[in-house]
Amino acid sequence: MQKLTEKILEPARELPVIHETDLCVVGGSCTGAFAALRAARLGLRVAIVEGQNCFGGVATNAMVNIWHSLYDATGENQIIAGLTEETIERLKKRHAITVKNSRNHGHNPAYFILNTDELKIELDEMLTEGGVQPFLHTLFCMPYVRDGELAGIIVENKDGRGVILAKVFIDASGDGDLAARLGLETFYANRLQPGTTCAKIARWSDVEKFYDLSKLYSEHRQEYDLPETFIWGAELPGAIDVHMLSASRVSMDMSKAGQLTAAEIEGRRQVRAMMDMLRRYCPNADPVLVQLPSSIGVRETRHVRCQRHLTGDELLRGMQFDDAIANGTYPADLHHPNGAGITLMYLDGTQRLACPGLPTKESMWREPMEEDPKFYQVPYSAMLPQGGQFPNLIIAGRMIDSDETAHAAIRVMINMNQTGEAAGVAAYLAMNGSVGFAEVNTDKLRQILRDGGSAVQ
Repeated sequence: MQKLTEKILEPARELPVIHETDLCVVGGSCTGAFAALRAARLGLRVAIVEGQNCFGGVATNAMVNIWHSLYDATGENQIIAGLTEETIERLKKRHAITVKNSRNHGHNPAYFILNTDELKIELDEMLTEGGVQPFLHTLFCMPYVRDGELAGIIVENKDGRGVILAKVFIDASGDGDLAARLGLETFYANRLQPGTTCAKIARWSDVEKFYDLSKLYSEHRQEYDLPETFIWGAELPGAIDVHMLSASRVSMDMSKAGQLTAAEIEGRRQVRAMMDMLRRYCPNADPVLVQLPSSIGVRETRHVRCQRHLTGDELLRGMQFDDAIANGTYPADLHHPNGAGITLMYLDGTQRLACPGLPTKESMWREPMEEDPKFYQVPYSAMLPQGGQFPNLIIAGRMIDSDETAHAAIRVMINMNQTGEAAGVAAYLAMNGSVGFAEVNTDKLRQILRDGGSAVQ
C-alpha cells in the first residue's frame, strides 16, 4: 500500500446546530435503543444517532437472532426482565419469536430465536412511542468540546455536517468511538475475539437431514481456504426452511477502518466458500443463499478503562456487587482467534472445548464450590470512564471495562441490553440531580430500574 505523507488542512467553517436535547445516545444497537427509551419514559428529551438504516445492532444488522435465558441457572428464578422481556412479548404478537428449551450445564433453560427483521420494525415503534428523536444514516464524527466540557457531537448525514447539543451523553457505539475520540483511556484484550458474517440459507433441512456439517467442514475446509471455526445456527421464526448459519471466523481489529473493510469482504468470501462446499459435497441438498448481513458481527474491539475492571473470576464465581445493574447466566464463550472452536466456561465450574469434527473435551476450570452460583452480575462502576474529565458521559455495551473471560460472558445481547437500560436511568438521575454519572446514587438507580420492570437483584 502506498504511503501517504501529505496532509490537507480542512478550512474552518461554521456548523449548524441541527438538534438540541437533554440526552444524546451514540449508537442504535438494542443497548443504545433501550438506553434512549428508558430515559425518554422518565421524561428526558432524547436523541439517538445510528450510522445504519435501522436500530438493533448485531441482532438486526448482523442477523444474530438468539437472545439467551431470562432465568438463573436453575431455570426457576427470573433474573432479566425490563425492555428485553417487553420486546420479546411484543414480538410474540407478531409470531416473530420461537422459544427453545435446553438443559446444558445448568444454563439456558429457555432461550429465544428472533425474526430480527420484525425486530427492526418493533424498535422503530417503541422509540416512536417513547418520543425519542431518531437520526438514522447519521455518522458520529467527532465530539464537540466547549470550555473543556462535552457539549455536543458532530455528525454527518445527507444534509451534510451538523452538531447535536446535549446535556448528557451515552456512548453505545460498541467500539467506544465517542470515548476514544475524547482521548479517554482505552485498551485491547491480548486476543481479540474474532467476528462472524452470518448468512440466511433456504432449503436447509436436507443439509441437516443427510449430512454432518461439522465433519464436512473439518474434512474440506482447507480446500476452500476456510479457517478453523465453530458452527452454530437457528431457524428463522415463521419462515419455511430458512436457516441462519453462523460459521465464518474473521480475526481482525474492526475498530480500524481498513481492517473493518477487509473483514467485511473476507466474511462474505467465507460464506461463499461454505456455499460452494455444500454444493459440491451435499448432492442430496440444494441450499440457496438468500441474505447476507449489512455488517459483520463484531464480538470485541477496544474497551474503555473504567472505575472498575470486571474479571472473569469475579463474574463466574458469582460475586455480588452493591451497584449491580445487570444479571446473566450465559457462559464465558471464548472464540479462539488462532485455533479451532470455542471454550465455554460455566457457572458450575465445568469447561468445554468444542471444535467442528472433533469430540468435545470436558474439564473443570475451577475447584468445586460448596454451592455453585446461580447467576452473575455486572456493576455500574464498570461503565464509568476513569479520570472524570467528562462527567456527563457514560458507556454502555460490549466495550465496558472487563477482562477477556468476563467479556466473553457479558458481551451477548441479553446482558448488554441491561447496561443500556441502566445508562438511560442514570442519565435521568444525572440530569435531575445536576450531578455527573459517577455521582449518581446507585440505590436510587437500582430502585428506578426495578420500578420500570427490571429484575435487579
